[in-house]
Amino acid sequence: MPDPRPAGDRRALVYEQAGAWWDVLPVAVLVLDGGGRIVQWAMAAGDLLGYTPEEVLGRDSTDFVLPEGRAAARSLREAVAAGRSSTGSFPVRHKSGRTVQLEVWACPVAGAGRQGRDSMLWLVADAREAQSTHGGRALPEGWFSGSPVGLAVLDTDLRFQQVNPALEAMNGVPASAHLGRRLAEVLPGVNSEQMEAAMRRVLDTGEPMVNFRRIGRTPADPHRDRVWSCSYFRLDDRAGRPLGISASIVDITADQRDDVDSATARRRVTILNEATLRVGSTLDVARTGQELADLTVPRLADIVTVDVLRTVTEAAEPLAGLAAGAALRRLGKAPAYGSVVADVLAPVGRILHFPAVAPYAQALVDRRPYLLAHVDARAVAPAARYTSTPDRIRRLGVHSLMMVPLIARGLVLGVATFLRADEPTAFDSADLALAGDLAAHAAICIDNARLYHREHDTALTLQRSMLPRRPQAPAGMEIAHCYRPASDVNEIGGDWYDVTEIAPDRAALVIGDVMGHGITAAAVMGQMRTTVRALSRLDLPPDQLLDHLDHAMQELDDPLLATCLYAVCDTSTHRCRFARAGHPPPAVITPDGTARLLDLPPGAPLGIGGITYTTTEVAFPPGSLLVLYTDGLIEARGHDLDERLSELTDLLGHTGQGPPGLCDTLVTHLAATPAEDDIAILIARIGTPEGSPRPAAPDSLAGR
Repeated sequence: MPDPRPAGDRRALVYEQAGAWWDVLPVAVLVLDGGGRIVQWAMAAGDLLGYTPEEVLGRDSTDFVLPEGRAAARSLREAVAAGRSSTGSFPVRHKSGRTVQLEVWACPVAGAGRQGRDSMLWLVADAREAQSTHGGRALPEGWFSGSPVGLAVLDTDLRFQQVNPALEAMNGVPASAHLGRRLAEVLPGVNSEQMEAAMRRVLDTGEPMVNFRRIGRTPADPHRDRVWSCSYFRLDDRAGRPLGISASIVDITADQRDDVDSATARRRVTILNEATLRVGSTLDVARTGQELADLTVPRLADIVTVDVLRTVTEAAEPLAGLAAGAALRRLGKAPAYGSVVADVLAPVGRILHFPAVAPYAQALVDRRPYLLAHVDARAVAPAARYTSTPDRIRRLGVHSLMMVPLIARGLVLGVATFLRADEPTAFDSADLALAGDLAAHAAICIDNARLYHREHDTALTLQRSMLPRRPQAPAGMEIAHCYRPASDVNEIGGDWYDVTEIAPDRAALVIGDVMGHGITAAAVMGQMRTTVRALSRLDLPPDQLLDHLDHAMQELDDPLLATCLYAVCDTSTHRCRFARAGHPPPAVITPDGTARLLDLPPGAPLGIGGITYTTTEVAFPPGSLLVLYTDGLIEARGHDLDERLSELTDLLGHTGQGPPGLCDTLVTHLAATPAEDDIAILIARIGTPEGSPRPAAPDSLAGR
């Protein structure tokens, strides 16, 4: 309850009884290390318990607690070790042998040069003990002036009545400038309203407040924020009426900074580790940009956009987009919607144009991260000539900004922009460093995707240019073919096929697969096709042709292995001769709808050397369909190859389709989605079923 006496009478009483207050001030301090051993023993603690520093330093704090109080003492110590402020009461043996009941207020602080967290304890004798010794002094007056802890006494109006030299030095204000004044009058640079509210709660309830943190600047250090741990205790007269507040203040700036630095370091490591898992999960440029935005909101920023030069998404060199300004495509934005600020910003996919002299373009040209800790009208003025967006988002609450270029392998790819609106604190250098690391990782992933797609497109173009556009079949043969490249997440392989007319009624059918991926595989595929075409015209037996092809593969500058199936089909006799070099077996569908795999010697892939290949001759009923394919059609992750071959023959036996429709059916029902490998299919009808008209040869050709 507030003191009903007039303020003037209360102040007079405060001055009259000031000396008596020190008898009950909780300022006897001892410090424990992380293991609970005493490392500092203040003079006042010796006055309370009778021991000298030499007798206690290095000893466990519970050594002086009576057995019945040790559990409470340990519980208090464990609470402080866990980082919590706590209070407790337990009996302690005085050096003279008598018992002193201690009321203990404890809070965690960090000790310089020590491992772990120390515990700073404020000790005060039991009220009965204090009353029994009131004729003398429970604590000597000299200790107040010599204490390293900042100490102060305030009256019930929360005006300073006394401060010690440690608090004078801490505040940078002499004692005379404190006395009779409120906190806001002495230290306008601290949050006086919160501090006074805390002290008034102590006055009203009588409950002490321990380890109340305050942040601010004082004349002692006017250019930096400092952090203090404050403890407030109510002082009562003998009738139990409040006289004022005693305050103990410890500067914990270094401790707090260490905690903040540690927390920042942990956060940085956590986000960077997560970035390696979440950003760049695919070889997709657009998805990578969105992954970066999603990762950093809200843990680093409230709004994030990721933009890359348009040339990055068009397979051109990135720097080509900077000469006449910057044309950027928005790859990512978070949040995508639901934010007033984010809704003002361009959506994902939009092309943004900036003149070369615009600040946004200059950020790319300068190749340096940019921090604008405080966004105000003056800061956004340079961009106002080019776009109204910066000023609009400033008016909507954006108060801090970072722009970080996306640079990989020396090329500027784009820029990531980080904004804060809801989070009240401004970006700082640590945030900029973290954003830079995240942007560097994302840039490498984006560039990897760019380079991959460029090579993928080049290889696909090369491969398609080398495949026959419209193979010519001899009279009596109907053919269909198709090629499907692997999906964008897989590289182009070396699958190919060809048809070469050897004589009016004979043709060579060939299908192959160069092991490996990319431009090299596509180039080797082209060389194989050219070589096979040349050898086919010599009308060699299939086994001899594969033998020559095997030698040719071994002589390549970049030797690769390849599988191949070569067949020479005679449409007049309906007989075919086959040789197989490690390639999947062909299938045949007879006119009655029966489908089976041809049992041919498997051979070994081309390029190994020293292998003897075998020619096998097979006769077919007129009108049979011969199906050649590469392994991309039948191989699928997690599936047995024999089961997949059974699926193939079952499907072939139930379609009843001709060559063109059969190609579509095979791809639709058997190919994995997304395609894990290239697929090539070549289907030939050998002759005309008996009783059917003989198709005309070029009109019967079906190709795609």
